[in-house]
Amino acid sequence: MRHQLPQRAFTVVAITAALWLPLAAPVHANAPAEAAEAALAGKAPRGQSLFRYWGFEVYVATLYTTPAFRPEGFEQQRLALELQYRRAFKGADIAQRSIDEMQDIAPLAPAQAAEWKAAMERVFPDVAPGDRLMGVHLPGRGAHFYYNGRLRGVVDDPVFAERFFGIWLSPRTSQPRLREALIAGAAR
Repeated sequence: MRHQLPQRAFTVVAITAALWLPLAAPVHANAPAEAAEAALAGKAPRGQSLFRYWGFEVYVATLYTTPAFRPEGFEQQRLALELQYRRAFKGADIAQRSIDEMQDIAPLAPAQAAEWKAAMERVFPDVAPGDRLMGVHLPGRGAHFYYNGRLRGVVDDPVFAERFFGIWLSPRTSQPRLREALIAGAAR
C-alpha cells in the first residue's frame, strides 16, 4: 500500500533532479559513475539517523563526506546523502514534499518551484520499503542521483543542488535534530 506524505511532513526524499527535462542529462563518456559505489569514493559515513513522522518510521538518512567536511559551508563541498526508505511513497509525493521543504527554508519563485518539481517527478521513482535514493552534491555543477545503487539522473543546476541538500543540511531545516545527527561526525 502506498502512503501519501502528510502536508507538513519533512521531505522523504534524498535525491532529486531540477529544472527542465534536458537538464536530466543522459550519461556521456565523462558523465557520473553508473554505480553509487564509485560516486562514494573518498567519502565515509559522517552521520546517520532514523527519521520518524508522527511515530512512523520514514527513512534512515546517511551523510557521506570527505574528512575535511564543514557543515557551515555544505553548499561548497562534495557530499552524498542517502535515504533508505522504511515505507512506500510515490515519486510525485516525494517531489512535492521536497519543494515544500525548500520553500520553508527560503521562498522560491512560482515558476522555479514548478520547474524543479517537474524535474524531480521525472527523476524520483515510487519507492518501497528497503529502496535507497542517494544524491551526490557537486558544488558549482549540480547533483547526481542514484536509485538502489544505479544512476537515475543528473541535474546540471548548482542552485537547485544547494537548495535540495539544504533540506537536511541548512541551519534553517525543519528537522534540526536530524541535521545534528547527520553532521555529528564533522569536525567543527
